[in-house]
Amino acid sequence: MSTSPISLNCRTAALVDALEARLDDLGVRRVQSSRGRVFDFGVEASGGMEAGVALARVCMADLAHITVGSGGGFFDDDLSLPWIEVRTDHPVAACLASQYAGWAIQVDKYFAMGSGPMRAAYGGEELFADIGGREETTRVVGVLETRTLPTAEVVEWIAKKSRVDADRVDLLVAPTASTAGGVQIVARSVETALHKLHEIKFDLSRIVSGWGRAPLPPVAANDLAAIGRTNDAMLYGATVWLWVRGDDESIEAVGPQVPSSASSDYGSTFSELFERYDRDFYKIDPMLFSPARVVFQNIDTGHTQMFGRTNDEVLRGSFFDR
Repeated sequence: MSTSPISLNCRTAALVDALEARLDDLGVRRVQSSRGRVFDFGVEASGGMEAGVALARVCMADLAHITVGSGGGFFDDDLSLPWIEVRTDHPVAACLASQYAGWAIQVDKYFAMGSGPMRAAYGGEELFADIGGREETTRVVGVLETRTLPTAEVVEWIAKKSRVDADRVDLLVAPTASTAGGVQIVARSVETALHKLHEIKFDLSRIVSGWGRAPLPPVAANDLAAIGRTNDAMLYGATVWLWVRGDDESIEAVGPQVPSSASSDYGSTFSELFERYDRDFYKIDPMLFSPARVVFQNIDTGHTQMFGRTNDEVLRGSFFDR
């Protein structure tokens, strides 16, 4: 299955060039590096909401619109959480070939989760055998979720894996417990739905467009707590609409498996589950990692089907001190 004829890295490199002209406005700084370009979105730089939106656009190869809003739908009328809204007409390319954090960057003691279009240049993840989208390029752009800025050795390692010169590598870095990092993670609502659908063998070529919204949690005191809050934002607060083609019967059959409520681990905060399973991420039921609610709009038949529900009670326990 082909994702998109558009070169993900080339289009995103142009976006990074434009962002470099407004680093001060975004609260971002370019880090001195002997190879490539490294941009700090929240390790030592202040970052911010606009920086987070820019980071999310890079993650999605500039194939999506990302906005910050607020309004009803979360908690009581007197407490409106900010939310991150995403829409794309290139869902597989933007979300799975680019945004999905599927590349573990490990060089000696350095570790980060890598996302963005550099993954398509690397192409080493099994996912690409199913979705297509591997690309040859002369420049790569990636986003690293970590609290440690990459060294020249890390840049060179990524360059080698991507088959480009190290001077042609752009890396944007933000920890989970930062404003910009939180925004870019919560902008993954549509991606989470598509990844779940891929796992349960739904034909992703049927998906034409995607829209998602998820609440933006308060920035946590540390990255582990932030991982819990951002996961809960998706599992218990995200709503995703998918515009699809084809028959209704297959959607009705697969739909109940898609939202997080299909999991036996549903109902506890991520932090509670993490402790329950002795801090072993892989013991958590993989069926849990989904948006809270998914709506399928069949543009061939005009039929709409909704599965799952949001859960304000769990979000309250995750986001606020009790």
